[in-house]
Amino acid sequence: MSKVISNADMQNLCDNLREHSRIDPALYTKFHIKRGLRRSDGTGVLAGITNICNVHGYVVNEGEVEPIPGELIYRGYNIYDLVKGAEREGRYGYEETVYLLLFGKLPTVDELEAFNHYLSMHRALPSGFVVDMMMKAPSKNIMNKLARSILSLYSYNDSDCEDTSLESEMRTAISLIAKMPIMMVNAYQVKRKHFDNQTLYMHPLRPDEKTAETILSMLRPDRQYTKEEAQLLDTLLMLHAEHGGGNNSTFTCRVLTSSGTDAYSAYSSAVCALKGPKHGGANIKVSAQLEEFKANIRHWDNEGEVADYITKVLHKEAGDGSGLVYGMGHAVYTMSDPRAVILKKKAFKLAEGKEIEAEFHLLDTIERLTPQLMKRERGIEKTICANVDMYSGLVYRMLGIPEDLYTPLFAVSRMAGWAAHRMEELTTGGRIIRPAYKALPKNKPYVKIEDRT
Repeated sequence: MSKVISNADMQNLCDNLREHSRIDPALYTKFHIKRGLRRSDGTGVLAGITNICNVHGYVVNEGEVEPIPGELIYRGYNIYDLVKGAEREGRYGYEETVYLLLFGKLPTVDELEAFNHYLSMHRALPSGFVVDMMMKAPSKNIMNKLARSILSLYSYNDSDCEDTSLESEMRTAISLIAKMPIMMVNAYQVKRKHFDNQTLYMHPLRPDEKTAETILSMLRPDRQYTKEEAQLLDTLLMLHAEHGGGNNSTFTCRVLTSSGTDAYSAYSSAVCALKGPKHGGANIKVSAQLEEFKANIRHWDNEGEVADYITKVLHKEAGDGSGLVYGMGHAVYTMSDPRAVILKKKAFKLAEGKEIEAEFHLLDTIERLTPQLMKRERGIEKTICANVDMYSGLVYRMLGIPEDLYTPLFAVSRMAGWAAHRMEELTTGGRIIRPAYKALPKNKPYVKIEDRT
């Protein structure tokens, strides 16, 4: 007897599920259901309070949503000021950002030096970890491997992993923030060897390198990188480090934390949430769509040709059939996404005079034209802007970072925000997060098995 479910049997099983799972969309309105925990005007349902981050993209004036330039505030500090501060002083800012998110204040020179030392001490993976967790079970998708690796570290921790005291949680958070870049690069190198038949590079750690430097150094065969490249990657890490308690992966981490589960389980769940193309995986969608635009638009500098192709995408006559222009629009930001503004400016400067500059100009044209075309073709009056994914993928490519690592890099950076929110949930939450669902089925009499059809 075959142990495999046939295609026909599986089709019948799924048909049963479809028949008994359908929900009339009108019922969401009837029962005032906030789908996606969002109101009909697009604003989010208030589900918590946080000291960590403010994502500000609109104001509600007498019941109406009014667009404003986007703001991203870490612990009261504007992201523009944090990036400019590091840039002005010619240093890396990601570690300072992590310190701010975790401890609530900007570090002094001595505090930052000590924190960098802690991170450096914790970067190394346990003995045998790469062989047992990565080489013996390689993965085509680095995000899945990151999630599994985080869970596996539970077994390598000598202390009580169920201890949710703040001191224990902080040790775990610092250890994971330090190790995430190493796990990511090693998982990628194993993937290249196993699935792509490429050379495997496993470089020793350099204790004096900061996070952005470590990533480039471990990733590149010759370990060479310029300070300008490392600082651009450092800026990306700063921009992705945190984005409020309501984003999907952070909320996932807080939901699991509210149940009382251990840190490794909560953080691995956040990685799994971030993987989705509607969240962290969106940058890959932007990159794929850009390649399609490049292939189908003969003159990239001709706005008429670009507009014609965007129109085809909006009408589902081109692209992946979704009708979406990836990289445009955001759940909170309206007039601008500050992360995209900062990244675009830095990227254009580095790309100037290089072949890739033409691709940045094409993205800029898409960014400018899409809101006009959405209004013309769909009658959408909502103010929309480019989000950070519009430019991040091209920046990664400019830095020689493979597409396999676009979303994992997001996870490496966001680990800081997840940790800050987990500890805030542990110290101030107090209740398991459990929203209500409206149940539709009515009571039915039980039917004996011989009488069922």
